[in-house]
Amino acid sequence: MFLQFLVWGSWMVTLGTYLLKTLDFSGTEVGMVYATTAIAATASPLLLGVLADRFFAAERLLAVLHLLGAACIYTASTLQSFWPVYGCMVLYTLCYMPTFSLSNALCFHHLEHPSVSFPPIRVWGTVSWVLIGFVLSWLQIEDTYWPLRLSAGFSLLQAAYCLTLPHTPPQAERRGFFAELRTPAMQELLRDRSFAVLIVALALICIPSAYYYSFVNPFLTEIGVPRPAATMSLGQVVEIGAVLSLPWFLTRLRLKRVIFLGLFLWGVRYIAFAYANANEAVALVYFGVGVQGFAYAFTALAAQIYVDSRVPVHLKGTAQGFIAFLTLGLGAFVGSYIAGGTVSLFALADGSHDWRSIWWLPGAVGVVVALGFWYWFRPGRGALRRGIGRG
Repeated sequence: MFLQFLVWGSWMVTLGTYLLKTLDFSGTEVGMVYATTAIAATASPLLLGVLADRFFAAERLLAVLHLLGAACIYTASTLQSFWPVYGCMVLYTLCYMPTFSLSNALCFHHLEHPSVSFPPIRVWGTVSWVLIGFVLSWLQIEDTYWPLRLSAGFSLLQAAYCLTLPHTPPQAERRGFFAELRTPAMQELLRDRSFAVLIVALALICIPSAYYYSFVNPFLTEIGVPRPAATMSLGQVVEIGAVLSLPWFLTRLRLKRVIFLGLFLWGVRYIAFAYANANEAVALVYFGVGVQGFAYAFTALAAQIYVDSRVPVHLKGTAQGFIAFLTLGLGAFVGSYIAGGTVSLFALADGSHDWRSIWWLPGAVGVVVALGFWYWFRPGRGALRRGIGRG
């Protein structure tokens, strides 16, 4: 996980600065480059999850994807025109985005108690993300091509490391994707009401999450909070503690309460932002940013653990790919569109924004999704094994 997120964070943190300041791309072009992650998340993880389940050993597929990704992102660092850069980034993200779900599936396959063992492994991804941000700032290379080349170098290291991972061969007889959907195990999973409720909740919570990644930084800037980027890093620092404490919460509160709390925090944070300012209500700013770690860990990670406990061994890659498709792909598209439309709707004549009106929509969505999940999610005893417990 440490190398995995070094590959990701090396370019994700600073690519916008490089494209805008050095290559003189327009804001629309920069947005299109970043949108390649959603395109790739929609198109590739689900299919590649099936490939890992049916055709190829997961660790070898990961190595090949990272090797191809290194070539693509290094090539992007040598180009200066929009369309060549965009094409390379499309190819790169098509290689990289599936590695999230494949890595999760590989971990879950080999861990005896994923609800206890996976969070301490996943937390190293957050540590590397925070670390690479500080390193890039210290080296003062944010507006150069070097972060892209660092990412390529880390990709090569990750490709080599993947070949040392435990062998994870295909788990079942070969079938096509549509045949996979017709298998009794998948049909049973799709008919399960609690699984459907969880999937719908994860899709809808992408609406408030899109506001955070796109618009919290300009919000902090407009209301006068000093060092907005450093302030937002508080959420990632808290995330380390949230991920490490997830097994404790799953044991004490059980799965349903943990996911409900995560969904609820996604909404409450924006209500806090609606009344925050840089003076007497600055505590609401730090609350809204600080709960990021718990909102993420208690929804995305807890949901991954639940899905792993719910599906048979030979469908783990497909199931984790489906989660990535839903959240990083389709959900990111819809959430970003709604978030952008809301911010445009409440733009003011002087270039600022009516943030209080903006934040009420994601706040309401988060709270309503949490309450709906609490009412309709009813996991059966057989669905929650491996120490997760009943809801």
